[in-house]
Amino acid sequence: MKRRVLIAVMLVLAIGAGAFYVYGRGIWYPYYVRIAGVPSRSVADVLALYGKDARARLRPSFDKAGVSYPPKRVALLVFKKERRVALWAKGTGEWRFVREYPIYAASGHAGPKLREGDYQVPEGLYAIEHLNPNSTYHLSMKVGYPNAFDRQMAKHDGRTRLGGDIFMHGKNLSIGCVAVGDRGIEELFTLVADSGTSNVQVVIAPNDLRTGGAIVHQDAPPWVGQLYRTVAAALGAFPVWQESNASVDVRGMPKVLPRFK
Repeated sequence: MKRRVLIAVMLVLAIGAGAFYVYGRGIWYPYYVRIAGVPSRSVADVLALYGKDARARLRPSFDKAGVSYPPKRVALLVFKKERRVALWAKGTGEWRFVREYPIYAASGHAGPKLREGDYQVPEGLYAIEHLNPNSTYHLSMKVGYPNAFDRQMAKHDGRTRLGGDIFMHGKNLSIGCVAVGDRGIEELFTLVADSGTSNVQVVIAPNDLRTGGAIVHQDAPPWVGQLYRTVAAALGAFPVWQESNASVDVRGMPKVLPRFK
């Protein structure tokens, strides 16, 4: 009897340790780096390591879109319901759809991020603040949340502690961020580095507002309509027919995408 109890306890501990190793990487990995003395990487180090292959994977899509690489402008359209990121770019001409990336993991539901710890992926128009070559999720790009609109609405509502540290990153797990897998983030990291962060815009929507009305969550704030009108107007620059008519490289994409937590 005691042996069975011991085996059961050991099994539970093993499962818990495995789960913490996978899902708690954001907690334990920074301490591991400090203790083990893992050297930090620069953006240049990452480009030397992954840039050549990432560009080789990107160029066929850019060639098909008729946009020279690196482009002058980049737009990343993040659709939470559809669980995808649409990559658009432009050179000297109009915006052209390049390809899409699946969202392997994110958290929350339709609606903007309101406070620290609500596990929400924000919604709105954002910049890429910087590239993080030492992410615990392979590589990452910091999204500029909160933006001016987020702060304005927080002041109106009397909210403080809006949170931050929202990233687009690798791996297939996330809390409040957008995980696009390791190959995906290698390509996007390289693209943003080559194009310049100041030339990149990010539009995050609850769903693709070009093809229907917004999904409004029951807990959405009263000003969410204003937000979604702004997001819809920004999406208007990217005609949906280009995406529907384009041939997307789906190699490496999962057959069934995981649902948001």
